[in-house]
Parts: sequence; structure tokens; C-alpha cells
Amino acid sequence: MRNFKINSIALGLILLLVSGCTDDLNTEPIGANKTLDQLIKEQPTLAGLVSKVYGSYALSGPTGPASTDTPGDDPGESPFLRGIINMQDFTADGMKNRWGDNGLDQLTTASDWDANNKFMRYMYNRIYYTVPLANKVIAQMNSFSFSNKDQVIGELRFLRALAYYYLIDCFGKGPLLTEADLGKGPKAESTRKELFDFVESELLDIESKLPQRIGYGQSSKAAARMLLAKLYLNAEVYVGENKYAEAYKYSKLVIDEGGYKLADNFRSLFCRDNDVTDAKDEIIYALIADPVVSQSYGNTTYLINGSLNDATMTATDYGNPGGGTNAWAGHRATKAWYGLFGNSPAALDESSDDRAHLFWSNYLDADPAKRHNYEMNNYKTWTDGYPSIKFTNVNFIGSVSPNSFAGTDFPLFRLADAYLMLAESSLRGGGGSVSEALGYVNAIRNRSHATPISASELTLDFILDERARELNFEGHRRTDLIRYGKFTGGNYLWPWKGNVKDGTTIPSHYNLFPIPLKAIEANPNLTQNTGY
Repeated sequence: MRNFKINSIALGLILLLVSGCTDDLNTEPIGANKTLDQLIKEQPTLAGLVSKVYGSYALSGPTGPASTDTPGDDPGESPFLRGIINMQDFTADGMKNRWGDNGLDQLTTASDWDANNKFMRYMYNRIYYTVPLANKVIAQMNSFSFSNKDQVIGELRFLRALAYYYLIDCFGKGPLLTEADLGKGPKAESTRKELFDFVESELLDIESKLPQRIGYGQSSKAAARMLLAKLYLNAEVYVGENKYAEAYKYSKLVIDEGGYKLADNFRSLFCRDNDVTDAKDEIIYALIADPVVSQSYGNTTYLINGSLNDATMTATDYGNPGGGTNAWAGHRATKAWYGLFGNSPAALDESSDDRAHLFWSNYLDADPAKRHNYEMNNYKTWTDGYPSIKFTNVNFIGSVSPNSFAGTDFPLFRLADAYLMLAESSLRGGGGSVSEALGYVNAIRNRSHATPISASELTLDFILDERARELNFEGHRRTDLIRYGKFTGGNYLWPWKGNVKDGTTIPSHYNLFPIPLKAIEANPNLTQNTGY
């Protein structure tokens, strides 16, 4: 499946350059009772169009990493996955970036947010690139008749719902566009509740149309259920409604019916061969990376290259050729993440938890210049804080040549997250039992050789910390902190929150990002979020 997916993406990037390719699809329904694969042989553009929607989450543009689908946006800085990490991890407690770029600096310090921040604009633009693209392809698919049409359109509707999920989470409102709106002018914005209801209804409808599993890297019934569980888990934030019973239900359906299992080794999930080792049996939905045919500065290349620096590390150890243009020396974790495993470098080294060894400290090196500091006294100093080596461009099994572009797929949804969502929704009154929740949490801890916990230790705060230990740098942290009431305000401080070394309070309106000024200028129906 991986080879077909990558080849389809490459095909799509070529075919979409051909003028009028979608006009050729404006035909009466044809191909009755044929499969999509059979139809593609007659209409190969279809493969490219579907792959283009999938690729919109990791790639920047139609002709490689220097091209962009969102004119005016930097092709390296603006891809969707890079935006997810910027908005979810660098704004929160566990990860910081040192580059000092205007806009990114404000995200990493959770300070001075405004409607001119280009990284917030990139995310908004990516959402409103993916949604209309999906709408267009759905409309074109409706021009054909083939045997698995509902499934293919269901995949596209999932990808559209996923984009809307990030709109709900990050911005809270925006125009609700479907295939019925193609060719129409600017549309009025919809409320968070209206967007929530739409995404919920879409996912509930396509759930029955998607197989439990299709192929690696494709949206499936389990992926739709994961997104439903996430939507419901955060419903109190999004729409002021308690939907923990629904979050429990859909997390359990993923676990009981999806056919997934935890990978034997935690590290394998973040290696270049995670599509072929048993990691693939845990990954429910992945964003595909390939170092040759789908190069991007915005997929896991950003996570891996941004966490490496030849001055204190050996980049080739992590599948990167090294050098200033390949090892970017930007990202480091803070003690808000690695401090969950121990309060000193030695404590991390001595921890039995495999996840405690995802950081580069080198604190015993004879050369002081190569040692990293436990305390992040200055977030712009490379050796303050520990680079995360969670994601790597080497194989878990066997060797591979270093490459400046990553071939490591990004596990957007994986089974361990479903375990933790079930446990949290259960503790919040959604159903199940303490013993069931404890079993799932300890399954995760046992996999990483962490000490199992007792029922008395299983609290909501423990689950929040366990989500950090398990899921940090995977695009969840800001949302988790908001759900727990710990993102804004001052009851939980972390390094450089509010641009202060030990953290300070930040205003409550930071629970949403501002609507980008350029979006408001382009659509006078839009209004700014409160506080900006």
C-alpha cells in the first residue's frame, strides 16, 4: 500500500499541473459496477486528485519542497503538519524553538499573539486549502459510478472533517464550505457549535461507509472513530457539552474492533521503517513521508532536522547527513517534558522507562561546550534544554543511508492515544471501570518498561502527565492543557510561558488563536476572536 500511495501522490502532483484536468471529469456518470482501481485505468486523473487531498497534510506544493499550494506562504514553513507541531507543541510546555523568527518566537513563548502572525495564517490557509480541494474532488467523484464510491468519498469526507477539526480547535469559527458551495462567493462564518455539529454528523455518517482498515496511510472506520473520540473528549471546551460517554464509546470501539495492537517497542513507532515493522499495527492513521518522491520541509523532516545540531550531536546517528543546511539546531524539550521522568540528567539515565531516553543531554561529555543544560535559562541557546530524539530518520531494523529529507511517517492517530482517551473519559464519568482504565494505562507503561501504577494513583492529573510522556511532539499537547484548564492563566507554569524563564500567566483568550488579518480582509463576513 505504501508504494501505491507514494506513487499516487507523485502522479497527482504531475496531473494537477495539466490545465483543465478537472474539467475533463465533468461527465455523466460512467463506470457502473467497476472498482476505483478499474476506473483509474480509464481515468488516471482520479488517483492524482485523491492523493492530492491526502498529500495536503504533509506536502507543500505540486513540484517539490520549494513549491506551495498556498500562494504567498513560504513553502518550507507553511505545510499542514509543520503547523500542527508549531501550534500544538511549541505553544505548550514540552517543546521550544530557538530560531527567533518573527511569529514563531511568539508561539514558542506564548506571548504577543496578534492577527498578523504568519504561522497562524499558514495554519488557517492550509485548512482552507484542504477543505475546498476535498470539496472539488468530492464533486468530481459524484460524476462517476463505481462499486466502492461511498468508501472513496467517505475517505475524502474524513480528510475534510479532519481539517475542520483543526479549525474548531485552533480558531473556533470560520466559513463552513461543502461541495455545494463551489463557485460561490465568500460565505458567512459558522460558529464553533455549527462546525462541531457538522464534523460530528459527517463522521457518524461515513463511519458505516469505511472499512475497519483499508491500507496503511488511508483513512478508515477506525480513523473516523478516533476523530470522533477526540471531538467528544474536548466537547466541553468546544461547545460546553459533556460528551465523555461518547468519547469512551468511540475510544473503546477503536480498541475492540479496529484490530490494532501496541507495537512491541516504543522506539519503532518513530523510525523510518515504521510502515513495515510492527509499528504499523499500532498506527491508525499516518501522514506519509518519503525522502525521494514526497520530499517536504514540513513533514517529519521538520521534527528530525530541527532537533539536530552537529556542534553537540552526530547527525548521521539519526539518519541525517549533517551540516548546517541539514541539521537545523532549533528544537529542544524543556523540563516540563523530561522532568516527568526525573529531576536531573542522571535520573533520566537511570530511569527504566524507555521514554526517558528520548532526549540528548550529553551531560558527561568532557567538553563543556557539548553538554546540554537541564534548565532552559535562555530558550534561544541551543545547549539550554535537551533536543528530542523521539523521531529519527534511521530504520528500527537494519541500516539505511542518511538523507536530508525524512522517510519517517507521522503517526497522527495511534492506539496508545485511544487507550489514554478511554481512561480519561472513564475517569470523567463516561463509562467503564477503574480497573479497565488502569489496565490500558499500565499496558502503555509496561510496553515502555515503566513501573505500573496502582488504582489509587490513577487520577486525571496522572493521565495528563502520562499523555505528555507518551504523546509529546505528536501534536496534542496544547489541546490537552486547554481541556484540563492549564493552558492559560497562571495555575500551571512552564519554562518561557509568557516569555518569562520560569513562566507567568497568559490571558484566557489565548485558548484560541486570532483569525488572520489577511483572511478578514479577503472575506468581510469574518469577525475577529475576542481579545485580539
